[in-house]
Amino acid sequence: MPLFPKPFLVGAVLSAGLAGPALGACRDVSHLGQDYIACTVDPADNDIRLYNKDQAGVPFRSFRALSLELRHRDEYMLFAMNGGMYHDDLSPVGLHIEERREQAPLNTNTGWGNFHLLPNGVFYVDNGKAGVLSADAYRAADIRPRFATQSGPMLVIDGALHPRFLPDSTSLKTRNGVGVTVTGEVVFVVSKRPVRFHDFATLFRDALDCPNALFLDGTISSLYAPDINRHDRLFPMGPMIAVVGKFPR
Repeated sequence: MPLFPKPFLVGAVLSAGLAGPALGACRDVSHLGQDYIACTVDPADNDIRLYNKDQAGVPFRSFRALSLELRHRDEYMLFAMNGGMYHDDLSPVGLHIEERREQAPLNTNTGWGNFHLLPNGVFYVDNGKAGVLSADAYRAADIRPRFATQSGPMLVIDGALHPRFLPDSTSLKTRNGVGVTVTGEVVFVVSKRPVRFHDFATLFRDALDCPNALFLDGTISSLYAPDINRHDRLFPMGPMIAVVGKFPR
């Protein structure tokens, strides 16, 4: 039985008198004694995009800056989340594609840190569908999506947890990630408190019915969700995932 209801119109959009895209409810979810916020989005009915820099080539850094630029294009932001790891200059560590333009290449190098806890993976969107694949599987599939971001590690890979996750790990961080359900809906999740990778991954697999899921980042995990009055502002961000609507003309 689905955890979330069918998509509904966001209150912030309705209050503005706009017939906006439909979003799934952002709601509290409990799993293994920990609390999370999970938001579902149907890519068939919503415009899910990736952003990093504005038209002048300057990183947006915040949801507010991105929202302001969208308004100049007669568009508005219904939902957003930090969307992948980045360097000190806020540029993406791995693959980043906007409107079919590759702005950073796929990165399968070995190295230090969560991004290089292989396998890492790619979240991508194209033609009303979304997916999560390990980086190697993404490369082999020769996908050319409209939008994509790479992060790591993978949380769930074809129904299996990442092999490096330990159920008794003492590494606890606030974490956020994205998964795609068996019915094709995208689920964005952020933990309310520090959690271990193992528990976060089993949330996607066992409670949210996502056979593939990707870790986006930890500690800086940020969410913009006006339907629950959430607008995080604490940390500068590199890549961001946003659901965008257009103002009527």
